[in-house]
Amino acid sequence: ETLRHHGLTGSMGRVGACADNAAMESFFSLLQKNVLDRQRWLTRRDLRLSITTWIERTYHRRRRQRRLGKLTPIEYETINRTELIAA
Repeated sequence: ETLRHHGLTGSMGRVGACADNAAMESFFSLLQKNVLDRQRWLTRRDLRLSITTWIERTYHRRRRQRRLGKLTPIEYETINRTELIAA
């Protein structure tokens, strides 16, 4: 009821499905360890900036992505730039 009140939809997986939220739980665990537990912020704006910076500078650059052939975004762009320069 609370979810519906706020215009949200709950998990659509079966009860007990182990992989249902595994990716998000992993992400939030890393966020907690690497950003949230490191210090206290004076404002929400400072916290928002810290979270955004961590996602853009660390998480996205190091995380291997299936759509990129299990490469990190940096590895993928380096390979594609090298191929474009060689062509």
